[in-house]
Amino acid sequence: MSPVRALAKGEENLPPNVPEWTRSLGPGVTASPYGAPSPFEKAVVRRSVEWLTATEQSSINFTPLHALEGIITPSGLCFERHHGGVPEIDPDQHRLMIHGMVERPLLFTMDDILRFPSVSRVYFLECPANGGMEWKGAQMDGVQFTHGMVHCCEWTGVKLSTLLAEAGVLPTAKWLLAEGADAAAMTRSIPLEKALDDCLVCYAQNGERIRPENGYPLRLMVPGWEGNVNIKWLRRVKLGDRPWHHREETSKYTDLMPDGKARQFTFLMEANSVITSPCPEKPVKHGKGFHEIRGIAWSGHGKIRRVDVSTDGGDNWRTAELQEPVLSKALTRFRLPWTWDGAPALLQARAIDETGYVQPTIEQLRKARGVNSIYHKNSIHTWRLNADGTVNNVQII
Repeated sequence: MSPVRALAKGEENLPPNVPEWTRSLGPGVTASPYGAPSPFEKAVVRRSVEWLTATEQSSINFTPLHALEGIITPSGLCFERHHGGVPEIDPDQHRLMIHGMVERPLLFTMDDILRFPSVSRVYFLECPANGGMEWKGAQMDGVQFTHGMVHCCEWTGVKLSTLLAEAGVLPTAKWLLAEGADAAAMTRSIPLEKALDDCLVCYAQNGERIRPENGYPLRLMVPGWEGNVNIKWLRRVKLGDRPWHHREETSKYTDLMPDGKARQFTFLMEANSVITSPCPEKPVKHGKGFHEIRGIAWSGHGKIRRVDVSTDGGDNWRTAELQEPVLSKALTRFRLPWTWDGAPALLQARAIDETGYVQPTIEQLRKARGVNSIYHKNSIHTWRLNADGTVNNVQII
């Protein structure tokens, strides 16, 4: 007769035993009036980089992309970028002003906004500096830090075109200035053509009112464009015949080119993608054999049409399966079955959107733009899967 083996911690809850949580009542329905994630998911949080900015009030944190499923980012995990901290705004005292080149300057209360016909759309939002620390070489060992300045939510609000129609835009107006109510009075110039196309003035996110860090009680959504033009805590929209400079608009983001000139008003976020499993935070724990390579892709042009995946650093490519739904200007999930032989591998994804735009290599991007910018780095990203299952961030030229 074999000796009785002592149970390791937790084994007493495994079959055929009845687990401890089945033997007693749990908390009731009023124990948590507003739900929270399981305590076993406490590591799934936004994270910041201490040395990135001087103060938290003008800083950024990152979405844990490796820990998410589907295309909707939970509101509490959407990355934050602030210029003057998060204001605490009483919605009853908040107003949205529309003025400038309009027939009727207007002042809306939140109740006024809520009376207009509402729409809901799923859009990604990405900081133009997403991946910017990787321009000159691989630096951040984790998908949360290389690509975590992007999230995707269901946004509910009023079409900006509806509110502008109420004010009566003059024929001479070509641009608008959007201003936030934060301590930075964040402002951005936006072409009127885009404003009348698909922009939203939003009061809800993922089915509830927008979180304070994401713009409560009102924010502007400019689908597919740089995150910084999606003004949070929106308080003012001014119509004019040209973009604003200096006094009325805070410094714009620019892209420094190899010849010393700078690109300005580079609004559109081009097609991008990244593998989220395996990645540095999600190594391969079970050795060689069958695995599913998973990731996300997105494009400010519209829908993702195709994603190719390489396991040998771009020498050979296979087309991945796109997971429904595939929506315009939203995150798209892709999956590829793969049998790993246990040897080191170089994992890459390459997105192609519905316009035919192909995500470039880092070499192609540097040839066109140099290495002095920190914005609009959307090149193909490489993870090195090591023989022991760990994953590192590398660059292939």
